[in-house]
Amino acid sequence: MNQEMITALRELEREKGIAFETILAGLEEAMASAYKSWWKQQHPDLDEEAFGVRASIDPESGDLRVWIQELERIEHEDDEGEIAVEINVLSEEDVPVTDEFKGRIGAQTAKQVIFQKLRDAEREMTYEEFAGREGDVVTGIVQQSERRYTLLDLGKVEALLPQAEQVPSEPYRSGERLKAYITEVRKGTKGPQIVVSRTHPGLLRKLFELEVPEVEEGIVELRAVAREPGHRSKIAVSSNEPAVDPVGACVGPKGSRVRNVVTELRGEKIDVVPWSSEPSTFVANALQPAKVKEARVDPETQTALVIVPDYQLSLAIGKEGQNARLAARLTGWRIDIKSETQFADEQRGPKVVSDEGSGAGAPSSPAPLAAADPSGATAEAAPDGAAESDAAPAPDPDSADPAAEEAGAGGESDPTSTSDPETASETVPEPAEETADA
Repeated sequence: MNQEMITALRELEREKGIAFETILAGLEEAMASAYKSWWKQQHPDLDEEAFGVRASIDPESGDLRVWIQELERIEHEDDEGEIAVEINVLSEEDVPVTDEFKGRIGAQTAKQVIFQKLRDAEREMTYEEFAGREGDVVTGIVQQSERRYTLLDLGKVEALLPQAEQVPSEPYRSGERLKAYITEVRKGTKGPQIVVSRTHPGLLRKLFELEVPEVEEGIVELRAVAREPGHRSKIAVSSNEPAVDPVGACVGPKGSRVRNVVTELRGEKIDVVPWSSEPSTFVANALQPAKVKEARVDPETQTALVIVPDYQLSLAIGKEGQNARLAARLTGWRIDIKSETQFADEQRGPKVVSDEGSGAGAPSSPAPLAAADPSGATAEAAPDGAAESDAAPAPDPDSADPAAEEAGAGGESDPTSTSDPETASETVPEPAEETADA
């Protein structure tokens, strides 16, 4: 060690941000270990466990001093019954550092320590950079895609996209850019490990924050998100300023804002609906693009009975119950959907035939609110965020509206659908100001 080495360490501190004291302490520890090995070679008769080495480097001049220690090992049993070893220093002798050790062994040891400290410092800095970013969206380049995971290059570090966090319908090709949601940052033996997701609902939230300035500024608030990755999503929005239409702000001029989010999610359909503090109104809005005639809620059972026109029943339920299921997740209410005809039949009740064979129509009590009628559909928000749905049979063709039959049969809405049910089948949503009027 010399003055030039001290100057180099000070320069590393300025350029890499590694504390000078940290490198110096590491060098002292490494020099002590290297000198002990060299001393053992010079004195092969010594018991390696009977002696130790302490090294010290002057922070100003860089001079290296070494002490040979005589050690005493004492073994005893601790409170848990384990054998513990206590090492006592009996004596210490200052020994000269030879030119052989300084020239060859010392230089090699110093080089290894400095490089290791640099790697450790860079890993620690990278970890600190990403440690507080859980919940952020990052853009990476697909480096490697396998069956169990996909690696994204984030520049300084690679992110891991596990199979469970991937959308099955999305292909990940090497070299393409991809946005992902950071779910976890943890330390690893080879540096920080960042776990990202493409299925997390937070990804949809963050994408709208990036695309909609009103959301980032807090004028428009995303109240709830329900998502079936790769297929369809619903978001409920509200405005903190009466003059701002939250749905129109999220949709953007000619649907440009929501279209960008749909493109990033590889065509995932998105319904933007207005949030309401009134549960019945919120449930009705959540079932858009279907038109709801009436919604009755029971706070005790957290159940909502929704009555829709006959020709809107299939659209309200959605393909394989998807629309009702997402609405239940969005609102947190168990939703029972019935057509006007089904509800009227339940209110009239079945006819009762007397023993004499004469028919006496006796109305029965209405069905319980929380019960799932086989002629309707029930969607329930499960505790873990999933929902169950009982698909209903299609309404009578004679009573169906031909204009809505095509949309109702599939239960699908446009990827960029807005709060207006009548715009659900359009390719591009109306401008923000027109949506606000709707």
